[in-house]
Amino acid sequence: MIRTARRGRIIPFPALSSPIHLGGCRIRNRIVLTGHDTNLAADNRPTDALTAYYQARARGGAGLVVVQVIGVHPTACESGHMLMATSDDCIPAFSTLFDAIRAEGATAVAQLFHPGRERHARLDGIVAPCFSPSVSPSERHRTVPVSLEVEAIEAIVEGYGDAARRLAQAGADGVEIVASHGYLLAQFLNPNVNRRNDAYGGNIANRLRLTREILAACRRQLPPDRIIGLRLSVDDRDLGGCDAASAREVCCSLAPDIDYLSLVAGTASTQAGAIHIVPPMSHGAGYLAQDAAAIRGATGKPVILTGRINQPQEAERLIASGAADLCGMTRAMICDADMPAKALGDRSDEIRACIGCNQACIGHYEKGLPISCIQNPESGRELALRGLRPTGTPRKVVVVGGGVAGMKSAVTAARFGHRVTLFEASARLGGQALLAHTLPGRAEFGGIVTNLEQELARTDVLVRKGVRATPELVAAEAPDALIVATGSLPALPELDDGGNRLVQAVDVLSGHARTGPRVVVYDWRADWVGAGVAEKLARDGVHVRLAVNGPCAAASLQTYVRDEAVATLFRLGVETLPFMRLFGVDEGTAYFLHTIAQEPIVLEAVDSVVVNFPNRPVPFSLPESMLGGLAVHVVGDALSPRTAEEAVYEGFMASLADLTR
Repeated sequence: MIRTARRGRIIPFPALSSPIHLGGCRIRNRIVLTGHDTNLAADNRPTDALTAYYQARARGGAGLVVVQVIGVHPTACESGHMLMATSDDCIPAFSTLFDAIRAEGATAVAQLFHPGRERHARLDGIVAPCFSPSVSPSERHRTVPVSLEVEAIEAIVEGYGDAARRLAQAGADGVEIVASHGYLLAQFLNPNVNRRNDAYGGNIANRLRLTREILAACRRQLPPDRIIGLRLSVDDRDLGGCDAASAREVCCSLAPDIDYLSLVAGTASTQAGAIHIVPPMSHGAGYLAQDAAAIRGATGKPVILTGRINQPQEAERLIASGAADLCGMTRAMICDADMPAKALGDRSDEIRACIGCNQACIGHYEKGLPISCIQNPESGRELALRGLRPTGTPRKVVVVGGGVAGMKSAVTAARFGHRVTLFEASARLGGQALLAHTLPGRAEFGGIVTNLEQELARTDVLVRKGVRATPELVAAEAPDALIVATGSLPALPELDDGGNRLVQAVDVLSGHARTGPRVVVYDWRADWVGAGVAEKLARDGVHVRLAVNGPCAAASLQTYVRDEAVATLFRLGVETLPFMRLFGVDEGTAYFLHTIAQEPIVLEAVDSVVVNFPNRPVPFSLPESMLGGLAVHVVGDALSPRTAEEAVYEGFMASLADLTR
């Protein structure tokens, strides 16, 4: 940790904690909650749940809070979950939101948005027409846009200005114009998308015209002390998109018209570019630093840098090095709303660090659900869980099992004032999460165990490792509540394995099994493990075929994580066979059924089949004579094998049920 003395007080992160002025506003520190969709809005307006979500992060110490995308024109609307500022009747609801953010000491900026051709939602089940500078189809969203007439462009420009005025009246400290990720303004900037031959197309000056007009319209409608920022991709990370050189040219051209630049990467228009919208853990911390530093140096404007900046020490390094002036740390604050206060208050060891899994944040959003975090079930549920307090009647709680479900149960029960004993049969806590982080590119997943261990260490939970709980042992504890978190164990499909040629994926990862040089990975779960063990074996020089019971490798995962895995396997030469169900193995041959065609597939020259199959719960029960009035909760894989998200959520909720009264 970097520390310096300021007026006799030790400052843990001097660059990160220092204030900065943007426009006429003083930002209390350099930590930014960047604009991100939450699915917490309703009927295109802020809700109490959305306000509680943003207020929690402002209270947690964020310096600048950028409220999620707000549509500026009827053609920008994607669903009722999207905020809109197209009429004056939106002002009261936004006032409540901005007042809540500013009351906690944070600066509130509103993100103004038009998706252009990148519309992926349906209104009333119907695919509405979308609009773009030209009839240039979107590869990822499969849309064919309508080319905007000049009159429509003028109406959109007016919409930006009017939205800025309304949001300023509602109390926003400024606006941020989204020209990133292949959305409407980025479409005008990209010559491969913008094929117009009028004043809005052709040379760079014409392609910049729409953005300039929007910035001017907002400046006219805003009070002079309000901020205007611009969000831009430093590189689309796609061969058909804009590169770093063109991004620098755009930033330099527009710099005189803005107060700051918010820099990201990627584009929503292609699978490869979209990965960088919310980059998974396989990308390094602050991986856009070099591009950001070049733009910062060329423009002289304050720069907000985003992209896998999950820890305060990473943000401190980036700011101190001159790569950025502020850092977007959004997933870090989804995971721990109090991260800024902990970091700047010299309590960094208390931070619940984001692991970049994408499962419950962007993963929930893509499913139309309110965002959350696999490590922090309270995220996105702030309103529903508001008012929980430690109990006035402490009870004795026994937790059986020290995986993530059991650890979360114990931490939560202790947090609410109960006396807790946790039994774990092995010498280490963490359960299957200990194995998950051994997968290639997944080392960061081990952070979920580290975080929970640190949380346990700050409680009075009695942790008994290496002790297998028995009914008699539990009965001797005389608990008021029992939480069963015994987890699950790997299983194999019930078939003739042809002489022990089936190998558990977990045994390959732990080094307890050898495979031979020609392997088929049977991936029933289509998750991290199947794709990860295929990658590991391929990197070890093994010839790998991945037979997945689904449409593609990693099909169960969030799309950006899935696509990154698919790209990696392709580069490694792993052949992927979709819709496969294993039904037999003998010497040198594996037999599959194509689950849709219902036709057999025979794979020959196979030394072993590595299996990623559903686990089986580990049972634990007490005799009726021992139950009495005991409250029993079965959580996580012990109830039904699923993912770490369900394990943590159920562990958290079980510790609230019957225990907070």
